[in-house]
Amino acid sequence: MYDIIGDVHGHGDRLEALLSKLGYREQQGVWRHPERKLISVGDLVDRGPQQRKSVDIIRAMQEADEARVIMGNHEFNAVAWVTQDENGDYLRPHTDKNYTQHKAFLQAAEADSDWYRSTIEWFKSLPFYLDLPDLRVTHACWHEPSKRIIDLHTDEEGALHESAWQHATRKGHELFDAIEIMAKGWEVELPEGYSFLDTSKFERRHMRTEWWREDSRNYRDIAIGVEPLSSLPDADIDGAALPGYDHAKPLFLGHYWMQGEPCLQSKKIACVDWSVAKNGILVAYRFDGEQELRDDKFIWV
Repeated sequence: MYDIIGDVHGHGDRLEALLSKLGYREQQGVWRHPERKLISVGDLVDRGPQQRKSVDIIRAMQEADEARVIMGNHEFNAVAWVTQDENGDYLRPHTDKNYTQHKAFLQAAEADSDWYRSTIEWFKSLPFYLDLPDLRVTHACWHEPSKRIIDLHTDEEGALHESAWQHATRKGHELFDAIEIMAKGWEVELPEGYSFLDTSKFERRHMRTEWWREDSRNYRDIAIGVEPLSSLPDADIDGAALPGYDHAKPLFLGHYWMQGEPCLQSKKIACVDWSVAKNGILVAYRFDGEQELRDDKFIWV
């Protein structure tokens, strides 16, 4: 069956250690397992010390049909950084803030421009989600209306049409909103009079959510990345403001920088991003077709 791995963020050595622990072995330049396939939830790049190694391992596996890979928001941003619109402006502005986030990958790119061009073309070929017979995979949020919009702008393999990239990066376009949800997560607007400062000290009036939770809809309970929580109302969010999940199949996510020992988000939802780039762990879920997921199926290094 499948081993679903979380965000690597340039930690190639840790990736090799996890593959080895899962029983994969490198053969003729490709990590292989005699019975299983790998699935990556994306975010291979940015932050870590082995950008090229991380990409090359997963790309070689995918091209040898040993892995399937979806696009994370960092792959999406990497393409937008280097792609220009009809006016010659980059789809991801070359601001100091964006450069800082992308610096580790760009430094690897500067060492080999041919590798960089080839890698960007590969990123462009990646789908935003997988909907397989027994499971689903997306980077941040499963949302059927957004999925249908993305499908209108992608080819049969799930890759964005070349002409769609400008729409995908322009606020106000339905494709921009759809990708924001599926690749970056579900946000809700705060009530009038409430806001918070993000890690870059920008004031925010929308907060990212643990949208999958069913035990609480309180702003403070489901907020992600908000400190202090007392800056939020101690009240419930309108149920219609959250997407919910149909639980038709197990769903695997990355993106959320979880902390501590890996555990499920629900019996049907597992996040496999446990903050390898913030002194955390690199995690996989060993999926064998079970329709109720289990905490003991996580493996990490």
